[in-house]
Amino acid sequence: MTSIPEKLRRLVRERAGNCCEYCLLSQEDSGFPYHAEHIRSRRHKGETEQNNLCWSCPDCNTFKGTDIGSIDDETDQFVRLFNPRSQKWADYFRLNGALIEALTPEGRVTVFLLRLNRPQHLMAREPLIRLGRYPRLDAQLKIKD
Repeated sequence: MTSIPEKLRRLVRERAGNCCEYCLLSQEDSGFPYHAEHIRSRRHKGETEQNNLCWSCPDCNTFKGTDIGSIDDETDQFVRLFNPRSQKWADYFRLNGALIEALTPEGRVTVFLLRLNRPQHLMAREPLIRLGRYPRLDAQLKIKD
């Protein structure tokens, strides 16, 4: 197992504004350490380099695992997951209150595989929205402008 050098982890964290690049939850509001996650896993020959890493909360990282895509229910086609390095979050998702809605096939498979709208996630986001802490606008600006 290749560890990610601290300098590279710091770059990934700072680039993401310390927020999960999939669900947009800030690590400050999570209570759990986040991970520099391989977008294309090493299992699928993904490199440990900055263009293949994103900052991910433990839930998104765990549910994603080594997956690179899934079958989209609407098209019945294999579709790759959303890639925070090459795609802009707002082109694939939108927030409807605490709910993350998919706008594209890539968004749909990402919402499905990462279980972005689990009841626990919605309940955690709602008070953060009221407090103005979700989504973190400073982090959204850093996520693939």
